[in-house]
Formats: sequence, structure tokens, C-alpha cells
Amino acid sequence: MSSILQILLTIFCAYIIGSIPTGYIIVKLFTGQDIRTVGSGSTGATNVKRVMGKKWFFIVMLLDALKGALPVVLAYFFADAYREIGLLPVIAAVFVIVGHSKSVFLKFTGGKSVASGVGTLLALNWQAGIIIAVVWAIITWFSRYVSLGSIIALALAPVIMWVLKSPLAYVIYAFIAAVYVIYLHRENIKRLLAGNENKVR
Repeated sequence: MSSILQILLTIFCAYIIGSIPTGYIIVKLFTGQDIRTVGSGSTGATNVKRVMGKKWFFIVMLLDALKGALPVVLAYFFADAYREIGLLPVIAAVFVIVGHSKSVFLKFTGGKSVASGVGTLLALNWQAGIIIAVVWAIITWFSRYVSLGSIIALALAPVIMWVLKSPLAYVIYAFIAAVYVIYLHRENIKRLLAGNENKVR
């Protein structure tokens, strides 16, 4: 298979897998509601918690993380093009988080790509992914703001990748993912600054 074809196939598969709207499907299946009409309108785990409770928050978060990791792992093991610089796994990572936030199945709406983004980072460098997840958990627990934990954890991702001597392509991806996820949290940032952001508990 040619390198160009491998890249195009990676983009397509990663985007489609990322587009699977886990939170939307679960809420629709069990409650009949459209999660996009509730709370923030996001299909992510935090908004699912508002409808279905803490248990489903963790289930959706885990499923989204797995959804993020899967295309990256597949790109690493089954694609030959540019493997030495880690380009194809990074391409998969980019398009899976884009798919999650701009799902083709939901008229290009979706979540904020935090769990799926952490899943991609775990697949690229599991040590970095675990550290980022722990940072998210600590900040979220003590601040009680999921959004703040997400913003800080993703902002530190490129630094953590660099400190752990990950390939340059992974460091660049972590930076791109951080900028993208923080941009998706722009309304949360406004609410945090105004002091009226929703707390997780």
C-alpha cells in the first residue's frame, strides 16, 4: 500500500471511529433524551453525568478514552508509512479528537475531546498518558471543576511528553491537542473567570 493511501485511510478510519458519539448513544438508549439539549450540550462524560449520574460519567469517560486510543494503536501496528518518525499515529490521534468534537453522525457536534484526547496520549506514550490522567484527577478532585482539571492537564501534556523524551511528532501533537481542547473549553474558561462554572460535586 502506498504511503499516501495509508495516510488517507488513517485519516478516514480515525475520524469515523472518533465520530462514534458514545455519550449520545448511551443517553439516548437508556433515557430517550438527546444529550445535546441538556446542560452544556456536549456529548462528553461530564454532561452525561448530569443526566445519568456518576457511574455513567466513568463509563463514558473510559469508552471515549478507548475510542481515542484505538485508531492510534491500529495506525502504529498496521501502517508502514513514516513509522520511524511516528507520523501516522499522530495523524490518527489528530483526526480521532476532531471526530469526537465534530461528529459526522451528529451534524458535526460532539464533545470536548478530553477523554478521547487522553486516550490518544496514552496510546502514544503510556507513561505520559498516565501522568496527564493523574494531573487531571488531582486538579478536578481538589478544585471540583472538571473543566479546570482538563485545561491544566492538557496544557501540561506537551511538557510531559518532552520531559519523557517522546518523539518530536508526539510533542507537537500534544501541543496541538492542548490548544484544540482548551479552545473547545473557551466558554468554560469564561465561566471559571466569572465564578459561575458548574462543579462536579
